[in-house]
Amino acid sequence: MSTLAFALAATIRHDGNGGVADLLATPADTDAWVEQHEDLVAAVLGRPFEGADDSRDDLVRIRSAVRALFARAVAPRPPSTADADRLMNAAAALRMVNRASDRLGTTQLDWPEDGVPITRWAGRTDDPVALLVGAVGRSAIDFLASPDRARLRACPAARCVKYFLQDDPRQTWCSPSCGNRERVNRHYRKQHGR
Repeated sequence: MSTLAFALAATIRHDGNGGVADLLATPADTDAWVEQHEDLVAAVLGRPFEGADDSRDDLVRIRSAVRALFARAVAPRPPSTADADRLMNAAAALRMVNRASDRLGTTQLDWPEDGVPITRWAGRTDDPVALLVGAVGRSAIDFLASPDRARLRACPAARCVKYFLQDDPRQTWCSPSCGNRERVNRHYRKQHGR
């Protein structure tokens, strides 16, 4: 499953050197991410999305809110290690996501007497940044209100910062590579008494 909110949350990754990489680190990175995910934005909006310039700060803020709500969703298990010491207050995150979603307005149905039904955008804004952030908010609401929320997990592997959807009750890590890395670490600790 790939939702816009989930894709945005995944823009925080382990950098391979013990730190965190931000896939929205620069305006150019952000533009590339938006372009890569225009189909997900369009799916939420119900119409094509033409892109948004200067969206980085707004996306980073809504990403913080989404990751805070993901951390709340995985509780009482620990949140992603990228967020553990700097989580946005859950109530503030919820307000931010709801406000963002509220900017979208709605889709309405037009059905001429002699024609076929068509949907028409009845949005509250035409500002592309507000639409993008609103689409993330709506996606987060849809995801967190869905049964998939119960499958959301923060990967417990050392240095991994991803959230993932658990496909099998025995699945512990986000990927086989995280599982292998943890097994190697466990073996090393046993062999060296650490």
